[in-house]
Amino acid sequence: MPEVQYGGQAVIEGVMMRGPHRLAVAIRRPAGDILVETQPFASWASRYWLLKLPFFRGVVALVESLVLGIKYLSFSAGLALEEEGEELKPRDLVLTVVLALALAIGLFVVMPAVVAMLAHPWLPLYGQNLLEGTLRLSLFLAYIVAISRVRDIQRVFQYHGAEHKVINALEAGEQLTLEKVRPYSTLHPRCGTSFLLLVLVFSIFFFSFLGKGGFWWRLVSRILLLPLVAGSAYEVIKLASRNLKSPIVRLVIAPGLWLQRLTTREPDDGMLEVALRALIAAKDEAGAGEVV
Repeated sequence: MPEVQYGGQAVIEGVMMRGPHRLAVAIRRPAGDILVETQPFASWASRYWLLKLPFFRGVVALVESLVLGIKYLSFSAGLALEEEGEELKPRDLVLTVVLALALAIGLFVVMPAVVAMLAHPWLPLYGQNLLEGTLRLSLFLAYIVAISRVRDIQRVFQYHGAEHKVINALEAGEQLTLEKVRPYSTLHPRCGTSFLLLVLVFSIFFFSFLGKGGFWWRLVSRILLLPLVAGSAYEVIKLASRNLKSPIVRLVIAPGLWLQRLTTREPDDGMLEVALRALIAAKDEAGAGEVV
């Protein structure tokens, strides 16, 4: 695996890729051509030494992925509708990110905590915590299953699979051509799907140590511990990606890879071409490069 790691995200009819110094997005426009845009990229962690430290860098990675994901989903949606493909303005982007976080916290943190709190007359504390964690995990899995049945989302999941194929090929030292990339897996151990699943599993463990308290204690403590949970999950994902031959590591990452069978689909060659163009552009200082 190369020392420099690239990551990406599927967008509507396209793929966004980013490396340590450059970000690129490639989108198949309705006319059939591929739009490729690049820009310099510097992670927040590269600007402040504190954010490079373990646990902190995981929170930074999560927030950056959310911000960039919403930004380029909006951009790609405009192109898909044959509009100008304008990016969200900073104020609108901040508002969208805040609303997305509030919705996620409400659905996956507040709701399970409320249900567990209401069950306190019948369950001891450890039973409430187990119920809360199980409900949180079940809601997440149900959400993934539900959206995986939507036709438009299935196309996004195909681009997600294309993104993984080209990164797997890159990390294997393979030549970045359609023929060479095509056989690679649509699953990847550093995928955001695996990360989110690990966050939910870790939350069951961390929250089980919290003592008894009222509703507001249960709610606020969960929200305040989220950065620690996310940071811990990120460190495990990073460590696992460097030790994939270990049987223990393979056991740890297996559930995330199984879940990716829902969030990725086998892409066609046109989608692979888009993902390759995005990765080559993110790597190539001179421009978008060529896909053979």
